[in-house]
Amino acid sequence: MIVAAIQHCEVWEVFTARVFWCALGGWIVASLVKMAIAAWKTHEVDFTYLVATGGMPSSHSATVAGLAFGIGYTEGFDSSVCVLAIAFAIVTMFDAATVRRAAGEHAKILNAIVRDIKELKFRPQQRFKELLGHTRKEVFWGMVTGIVWATLVCAVW
Repeated sequence: MIVAAIQHCEVWEVFTARVFWCALGGWIVASLVKMAIAAWKTHEVDFTYLVATGGMPSSHSATVAGLAFGIGYTEGFDSSVCVLAIAFAIVTMFDAATVRRAAGEHAKILNAIVRDIKELKFRPQQRFKELLGHTRKEVFWGMVTGIVWATLVCAVW
C-alpha cells in the first residue's frame, strides 16, 4: 500500500522536470570539469572533487545558474519564480565568493599558526578545511557552465 502511494505521488515527477536536470546537470558538469582540471594538474584522478567545495569552476554557481536559466527558459525570464531563482543564484554566488572564501583564508592562517606552534610539542587534533569558497573567476565560470548547460538542456528537451 505504501509503495503504491509513493508511485502515485507527484513528488517523483521532479525527476522528469527539465528544470531539475538544468540544475543537477550544471552541478555534475562543473564537478566533472573540476575533477578533470585537478587530474590534469596533479596527474591523479581524485573523485572527492565530485563533492568537494572550492575549485574551478564553482559547482554551486553552476547549479544555481542552471536552475535560474532553466526556470527562465521554461516559465519565462519575466516570471516571478525566475526572478526569485535569479535572486537565489546571486545570493549563493556572492556567498561563495565572499563569506566562504574568507572562511577558507582564515583556515589557511590557522593552519599556519598550528604548524608554527607544533615545535612546542603542541599536537593539533585536526586541520581546518581551507578550500571552502571560490574566487570571483571560479564563480563566474561556474555561472557560465550552468547557463550553457541549461541552454543545451532546454534546446534539446
